[in-house]
Amino acid sequence: MDRLELLRIFMRVVDSASFTRAANTLDLPRSTVSSAIRQLEERLGARLIHRTTRQVSATHDGLAFYERCQRLLIDYEEAESLFRGAQTHLHGKLRIDVPGRIGRRIIAPALPDFFAHHPDIEIELGVTDRAVDLIQEGIDCALRVGPLSDSTLIARKVADLALVNCASPAYLESNGTPRRIADLDRHFAVNYASPATGKIEEWEWVEKSELRTRPMQARVTVNNAEAYIACCLAGLGLIQVPAYDVADHLASGKLVEVLPRHRAAPMPMHIVYSHRQHLSRRLKAFVDWLTVLLGQRISA
Repeated sequence: MDRLELLRIFMRVVDSASFTRAANTLDLPRSTVSSAIRQLEERLGARLIHRTTRQVSATHDGLAFYERCQRLLIDYEEAESLFRGAQTHLHGKLRIDVPGRIGRRIIAPALPDFFAHHPDIEIELGVTDRAVDLIQEGIDCALRVGPLSDSTLIARKVADLALVNCASPAYLESNGTPRRIADLDRHFAVNYASPATGKIEEWEWVEKSELRTRPMQARVTVNNAEAYIACCLAGLGLIQVPAYDVADHLASGKLVEVLPRHRAAPMPMHIVYSHRQHLSRRLKAFVDWLTVLLGQRISA
């Protein structure tokens, strides 16, 4: 195993705080990762990792060495790029995590275009609605929708997600069409509960540049986007949903937009990556491609 690979393994162990997680994200046997750390410590004559039955952490020397490793690997990649022509193919693996509906409906179908330009990049696409830990799970970058809560991540805004208010024709025939916010007193919504917190999202709208909210009466509450839209199609109430997600239903007449002048504020979308993660050329290529894709497909 060459020295650069030893450094990469060491950094991943520190980032993930686990030999097992590091091995999984690097697609290596755990024994290989353990052996690499022992080999590196023997070569340096210093203990780099604290090992206990419950956790793995860097020693004082290990933390100092980690910072040097980071700079060294960045310098190496930049030096390597000096001798690559502009048309040289990028290569390597990227581990990306994106929200479920966007991953299935927007990103996955568009990936052939990315691979047409970068055939030697391999992508491991995580499609999930949970908030992944980029460092511990070895994720290169993630797409986040809504306000950001983790200030330790570097964020690049890529789009604003437009939201629309919708109902089915059957619901409107039975309950009437709301024309103003006050009309919502006589209407039902399909309530959406956050999968992470269980909190029910209130109805939102922007009035005179201010965000307003109110609770809605509901006969059903869901915690999944597919179920949210399905309940609306079934005539169970009004919903507020990303415009791209119901574009086909609106075009076909299966859903109807209501209160178009009282939409919720667009939701910001960011690509985030760890402050420890150097933005490699292959990651930059993916981020640039995804920025254009989202701008075309779902921007407000």
